[in-house]
Amino acid sequence: MTTLDYELILMLDPQAEDDAREKVASDAKSKLEATGEIKHEANWGLRKMAYEIDKRGEADYRFYRFAGPKELLDDLDHSLKITDGVLRFRIFKVDADSPTTVPPDTEQIMRRDEDDRERGRGRGRDRDDRGPRRPRPESGSDDRPRPDAASERPAAPAPASDGERNTEAAPASAAGTADPGA
Repeated sequence: MTTLDYELILMLDPQAEDDAREKVASDAKSKLEATGEIKHEANWGLRKMAYEIDKRGEADYRFYRFAGPKELLDDLDHSLKITDGVLRFRIFKVDADSPTTVPPDTEQIMRRDEDDRERGRGRGRDRDDRGPRRPRPESGSDDRPRPDAASERPAAPAPASDGERNTEAAPASAAGTADPGA
């Protein structure tokens, strides 16, 4: 049985009672200690998330680095999926000699830099980057075809059905010619 190193990140519901969050974290820790070995543990605290999960904009983050068998992963996956108070969790396989993950400062993530620009359409952005508009053509010099120009042309003859001749719409030059099939 091979044991590999993993990292578990728990995102707990901040609206749950502190005791309930501590119980979920301690249950996960006891499962890790029962069949594996915890190498590092950290409480990252309440942090703002990139997007809302279950209408919550922040979560209580817990981090565990551990070694254990695949059966431990299956047990953790099952129990954390059905545990109330867990917004989300992720288990990552990592190299044993890789450095421990340290979260970035929340203020650093949320701060806008000078090079950050508004993205998207119509959000009040400055339109100086587009340059001046081209002048519009004069109303008389418009070279585009007008919609009424199509009605000035004669209509094309309708195709003849099986065995019938359409002599009404035939052009004058074709009316006097003999039909080879008649």
